[in-house]
Amino acid sequence: MKQETALKLLKAGENVFLTGSAGAGKTYTLNQYIHYLKARKVPVAITASTGIAATHMNGMTIHTWAGIGIKDRLNDDDLKRMKERKYLKEHLENAQVLIIDEISMLHAKQLNLVNQVLKYFKESDEAFGGIQVIVAGDFFQLPPVGKKDESNRDKFCFMSEAWVEAKFRVCYLTEQHRQDDEILNQILNAIRAQSIQQNHIFALQQSRQHDIGETFTRLYTHNMDVDNINYLHLNEIENESHQFNAVLDGNEKLIETLKSSVRAPEELTLKKHAKVMFVKNNFDMGYINGSLGEVIGFEEDDKQGILPKVKLTDGTTLLVEPETWSIENEAGKVIASYQQIPLRLAWAITIHKSQGMTLEAAEINLTHTFEKGQGYDALSRLKSLTGLKLLGFNEQALELDSLAIKADRRFQELSTEAEVNFENIDLTPQHNAFIRHCGGTLNATEIARNEKKLSKGEKQNYAAATLEETRALFEDGYEIEDIAHERGLTPATIINHLARLHKEQG
Repeated sequence: MKQETALKLLKAGENVFLTGSAGAGKTYTLNQYIHYLKARKVPVAITASTGIAATHMNGMTIHTWAGIGIKDRLNDDDLKRMKERKYLKEHLENAQVLIIDEISMLHAKQLNLVNQVLKYFKESDEAFGGIQVIVAGDFFQLPPVGKKDESNRDKFCFMSEAWVEAKFRVCYLTEQHRQDDEILNQILNAIRAQSIQQNHIFALQQSRQHDIGETFTRLYTHNMDVDNINYLHLNEIENESHQFNAVLDGNEKLIETLKSSVRAPEELTLKKHAKVMFVKNNFDMGYINGSLGEVIGFEEDDKQGILPKVKLTDGTTLLVEPETWSIENEAGKVIASYQQIPLRLAWAITIHKSQGMTLEAAEINLTHTFEKGQGYDALSRLKSLTGLKLLGFNEQALELDSLAIKADRRFQELSTEAEVNFENIDLTPQHNAFIRHCGGTLNATEIARNEKKLSKGEKQNYAAATLEETRALFEDGYEIEDIAHERGLTPATIINHLARLHKEQG
């Protein structure tokens, strides 16, 4: 399906699953639709399954937006407490359109929770409370992280009750816009069709000889390989080392759960010139889960002691303070916490962590691939075959999940059916009816004025949204410590929010 046809169907107000290969233009099409809605004053929630993907869309994670966090079930008391949170209540009740990007990494249970939350807040039995829901992604990418005994059938959200209820119209984009050379595009399409030829294998094997320069990312399948490479490079640096130990508190079993899920190591050793990656989102400080940088020094803080100073790839310099990961009971009380500098070494990263990235050059090792889809996911990060140095790959590296293959074929059929039915039909009456239904404007002068503002870059971003969340809690009478606890931020960050809000007001 062409992007124009997909956009026409999106504007009609139906629930849509927007899919296609990496680089097919899913994010571009979403941004076009977001611009269209904003120009017509339709409230749109822009979310994604991961922090990195969310920032690509100037949005937030679906877990934060829906208030579900890392939960896999919600009872009536949970929902009642959520409704007491003013900022959550307002944006959930006002939402007319919800976008979830990188849907392949959202667990089926979590999509069901989003459905449950919206039904509750919208007081409606319709799917997702009756609002338009657009999910975008590619199920040939890596599946969501789940429990050890879960199969992909349990994890894929197209197998969820919420997905069935939503009756998504499928828009399968077929044009390629990312890959710069035809050979890589052919290889990726061959993997998707599971029709790899000998010339494709030869091209991948020959890439081992490629000179990809000095600035590249190393991608590996296992954390162990990544850790070994990172420690090797760290030991080659002769500068003084600084060790940061995690502070653990609370229920012993839950602490073990935090240890296994938090990506900041319990013992973190850093040196000047170490390559690092942030492992937590902090939009206020200017980093996200996946931001890359280099340690450029260390500074003494009166309260925190020695802290690392990191220069991000975009040139931003940050003094990195400890962050806290916590688990709460049903009453909202913290019963286990894990505090650590939110960094890990990053000369190498796992393929799982690279999802959503576009890389100019990468050294990739698929010799120990253990999950179908890993090879496709890694190769699709690249813009061209010349930027690839593939050290090796096993038989599973180029395989895809059988359920994903079966589902993808059905998605293509449904998309073709929709294209045949709607490509040459004028849906303008449906477009206008949906805008009116959402309380938007159809006034041409107002739309033109709004589009002019949007073209100047006046976009709603997470930094603005997070200030509003702090403002709402403060106006509700919350103390600074309580706001910090509620939002998972430090008191210093909340004070900074309030100072900025005061400055804006006066």
